[in-house]
Amino acid sequence: MWIAQLPEESTRPLNPRPAVVPQPGRHRRPMTAPKTQKDKASKRKKVLLTVLAVVVLLGVLATAGYFIKQLIDSKYFFCKRSVKFIPLDKACDGKDDCTGGEDEITCVSSFKVNTTFPVRLMSGKSVLQVYSPGSGWRSVCSDNWTEKHTQTACKQLGYTYKPRSTSVPVNTLKVTMKTGPFTAVKPATTTTPIHQATIDRHVCRSGSVVSLSCSDCGQVGSQDRIVGGTDAFIEDWPWQVSLQQGGQHTCGGSLVSLRWVVTAAHCFTGSKKELTRWRVVSGKTYMASLGGSYVDRIVVNGDYDPSRNDYDIALMRLSSPIGVGVSRKPVCLPPKAFDLAADASMVVTGWGYLSEQGTVSPSLQKAHIPLIGQAKCSSPTVYGSAITQRMICAGFLEGKVDACQGDSGGPLVHFTSSRWHLVGVVSWGVGCARERRPGVYSKVEEMLNWINTVIEKNP
Repeated sequence: MWIAQLPEESTRPLNPRPAVVPQPGRHRRPMTAPKTQKDKASKRKKVLLTVLAVVVLLGVLATAGYFIKQLIDSKYFFCKRSVKFIPLDKACDGKDDCTGGEDEITCVSSFKVNTTFPVRLMSGKSVLQVYSPGSGWRSVCSDNWTEKHTQTACKQLGYTYKPRSTSVPVNTLKVTMKTGPFTAVKPATTTTPIHQATIDRHVCRSGSVVSLSCSDCGQVGSQDRIVGGTDAFIEDWPWQVSLQQGGQHTCGGSLVSLRWVVTAAHCFTGSKKELTRWRVVSGKTYMASLGGSYVDRIVVNGDYDPSRNDYDIALMRLSSPIGVGVSRKPVCLPPKAFDLAADASMVVTGWGYLSEQGTVSPSLQKAHIPLIGQAKCSSPTVYGSAITQRMICAGFLEGKVDACQGDSGGPLVHFTSSRWHLVGVVSWGVGCARERRPGVYSKVEEMLNWINTVIEKNP
């Protein structure tokens, strides 16, 4: 008996495909539900919070770094070449403490003038005068005078902004100037320095002399702490600046050109002689330490006597000229022989102490005070022999209104002929607003020769 043999069940597919070799890293993507708007918003929120946290952290670090740098800068000078710090009082001490003498390069300098600056403006009429050793001072006649001569003369005086001149009849001059001596420019001398371009005259053929106005200085759009003063606006006193060291207001100052500031010599004593520490903040009514101008030259009068505060004047040169505007504008330097009467009205401005033992004012202050005659101020009951020819006094003998600490170097100004003139620089006094102890100011008129010479030698 035979038994039929059934074929075994085959597991081989009818249409075999090539075997798939598993490859590492390749996986089937899991099936997930699509993200909802809520999930996306949550993710964006996390990213924003992370970014915000990073920004805040960087801000904190930057602020901390700034204050740490300010603290270090207030105590030490960094020598870049030798990569080391030295105490700040060793900078500008006359000894090289850094490699290559870095610490003695950017320092306050001293300059003593022993020559006569050959060009000046005389009297309230701003009559142009020139000087030569043989002939002395002579008023310049209007004969042959041109606009080019005006530009040349103003450039010599340190001004180049809107120079202009007028003719003043000789018979209207003060008695001491009516009879000369006179001089006049020679033909074809428009670019020659004015004092070298003239020839002496007994009389002016034109019957008039040259009056010079070299800029729009001392003009404001409209029209005290200073102890007993009132609030002021920088637009009315646009020459007022704050001299700051390490971000701290130290002294006041006055713009006398687009690049030069007049202040007091005593502002640069002790460890305040290193230039890179200083900034000049202009155009601000409220005290601020941001946006100040860098300084590349500070020159102290070489005759300055700290023991007597005599010749207490200095000049600062800004690294670049300021932009003129309603809140930034130079004050006029006074002419020689300004002849201000005792009791003439003055204005002193600044951010100084509000009282003798007080603090610096956050906003600019002004005070109207009268000039005090030299005889009265140097009398035994006031300051006696402490007052020199380079000083003037202003204020009230009964006290109450006065400049104070922090006002040093700032302006004492007088308004005449539609302009404000820098008559004095805040210098010293006994206390603030004390009876029979008025403020003492450096007399700018006596320092004109020094100011003009320094500006000419440091163009």
